[in-house]
Amino acid sequence: MKKSFVTGGTGFIGAHVVRKLVERGDDVTVLVRPWSNRSLIADLPVRFAIGDITDAETLETAIKGMDVIYHIAADYRLWSRDPSEIYRSNVQGTHNVLEVSFRVGVEKVVYTSTVGCLGLPADGSEGNEQTPVTRNELVGHYKKSKYDAEQIAVDYAARGLPVVIVNPSTPVGPGDIKPTPTGRIILDFLRGKMKAYVDTGLNLVAVEDVAEGHILASARGRVGEKYILGNRNMTLKELLDVLARMTGLPAPNLRIPHWIAVVAAALDVAAARMLGREPYIPLEGALMARKKMFFSSQKALRELGMPQSSVEDALARAVDWFEKNGYVRLKRRIGSSA
Repeated sequence: MKKSFVTGGTGFIGAHVVRKLVERGDDVTVLVRPWSNRSLIADLPVRFAIGDITDAETLETAIKGMDVIYHIAADYRLWSRDPSEIYRSNVQGTHNVLEVSFRVGVEKVVYTSTVGCLGLPADGSEGNEQTPVTRNELVGHYKKSKYDAEQIAVDYAARGLPVVIVNPSTPVGPGDIKPTPTGRIILDFLRGKMKAYVDTGLNLVAVEDVAEGHILASARGRVGEKYILGNRNMTLKELLDVLARMTGLPAPNLRIPHWIAVVAAALDVAAARMLGREPYIPLEGALMARKKMFFSSQKALRELGMPQSSVEDALARAVDWFEKNGYVRLKRRIGSSA
């Protein structure tokens, strides 16, 4: 029986990882802060260690004696009043987890990065783990912080820490509790707020497959290597059309130029600062949308055996979960697949 330790285990991806670890019989400990919402894993027989990735002392006590570390915790926001909070969690927090893991001699570490800090080919084709990118090319504090954290993971692998890096693309499915920026797109559509769209795209993947990819990475991943955990490249319009067929709600047909979206986002951010609220349209999100985030998962399929479940079914599970948990009330519903 493996002793597995999970940071971010109460979140969207992390909760699915915890569930799969429990199902395979691991002895699981989840790092939580006193105020963490544990509802996604409340039914599971796991231990809770009170602490914070930004507090190295609490990590030392919690990680000692563990076999495998899954460092999934991250501050995933496209806007923050104080960007230093994002760097503190994503960069300093990652350094703390890996330093303690190195010091106590764990068997394996799986570090959760993101495709957001990988390169994209200039011709619009799929990116992969080797596509070059510089930090200056990345838009926003979230991507830059994850890029910095990934470099820390690479450095620790070179020093001898058995760390494998996974780069999830855009997971969808049940349990998007915050929700993530992608979950907000789905909710905006379900609430009738998506009146127009821009020409952009994402690589979508079932969150359950991403969780399985983490566990496969711990067993089969090569130390110091990166693995994109993704599945299907879809334009935003294709995603909205799938949701429309699934729910019977109308899909937007008005495509707006990127510059209009960027200007609208900039104005909304300015208004948000004056009114003391979060922006409805994060500027970073509008800037990111200028490129299609299309990626290849062939390396993870080939080396890890990464599953590729139906994205349409994952979207249906996401819609069901949002509805059952009170995020939205749908008046019309046709089916659960495209």
